[in-house]
Amino acid sequence: MKTSDFYYDLPEERIAQTPAEPRDSARLLVYHRDTKTIEHKIFRDVVDYLHAGDVLVVNRTRVLPARLYAFTKAGGRVEILLLKRLDLDRWEALVKPGKKCKEGVRLFVSEELSLEVEGITPTGERHIRFFYEGAFEDVLSRVGTVPLPPYIHEKLADPERYQTVYSKENGSAAAPTAGLHFTPELLSRIREMGVEVVEVLLHVGLGTFRPVKVDDVEQHTMHSEYYEVSAAAADAVNRAKREGRRIICVGTTSVRTLETVATQEGFVHAGSGETSIFLYPPYKMKCVDALITNFHLPESTLLMLVSCLCSREEVLHIYDVAVKERYRFFSFGDACLFL
Repeated sequence: MKTSDFYYDLPEERIAQTPAEPRDSARLLVYHRDTKTIEHKIFRDVVDYLHAGDVLVVNRTRVLPARLYAFTKAGGRVEILLLKRLDLDRWEALVKPGKKCKEGVRLFVSEELSLEVEGITPTGERHIRFFYEGAFEDVLSRVGTVPLPPYIHEKLADPERYQTVYSKENGSAAAPTAGLHFTPELLSRIREMGVEVVEVLLHVGLGTFRPVKVDDVEQHTMHSEYYEVSAAAADAVNRAKREGRRIICVGTTSVRTLETVATQEGFVHAGSGETSIFLYPPYKMKCVDALITNFHLPESTLLMLVSCLCSREEVLHIYDVAVKERYRFFSFGDACLFL
């Protein structure tokens, strides 16, 4: 399968620059896989498609203020995007421009934070060590900013709008954006309906930023990301599977987490670690029954993942309809429900 098989044309004006207000007022395209039919709704209408007994799986990760601006001794400016914590003081990061960040270079972020480049990975990321006093998270909260995707050009007035309302654990370089549409009130209503909301964890890392640069999809390598599935979460999912109830994931990160720990029979086991799972057709979901997700970039691994729920041709048709119906795309855009 070729990467170009997942291309579609998107006018630039369809890329959302600001989030919908309120969160649940975004549009929702509903796709019924059994009948291959499309409905156009508002996101808060998602309750019409949820049933008592469903399990709604969400990713509780929280986006770090992971973008830093540092300077060399000569005054050269360097942009740093933290990707993954390696240990207490060491991180893997993207840097720009790379020529200013050779091994051994010392950079200065502020009076309270400096760093040294300790190594360079084969794919160009830097391993850096930070120098500071006190708690790193406190220092980072003062000097870092939340990293928005490069296709968003407008400044975000409230950084919390790039966090889900259920975010808890810092660690991501990007938000699990399907979850941005939920409000506390909508989640309360969903729970009152008898839907079980289950949390998993996947810290979103480099895979979100890395385009597929190979022609053959199978030759693409995903970067690893940290995940956790608690015993309670695994028990809730497995109970539902045994009883024939639906597992509905919020976002592709929740899908990748469950499919990482799923057996061939669709049950999951508790655990934590690194996952580099790459889902693309003809992969068939083992555990996941339905998905709430945003509209993804052309030729992206996320678009390939969505195509595992139905055919590539169906997904491209859905996206063609969404473009014609003037849906808003990508991180701050509208949502799609695959049933």
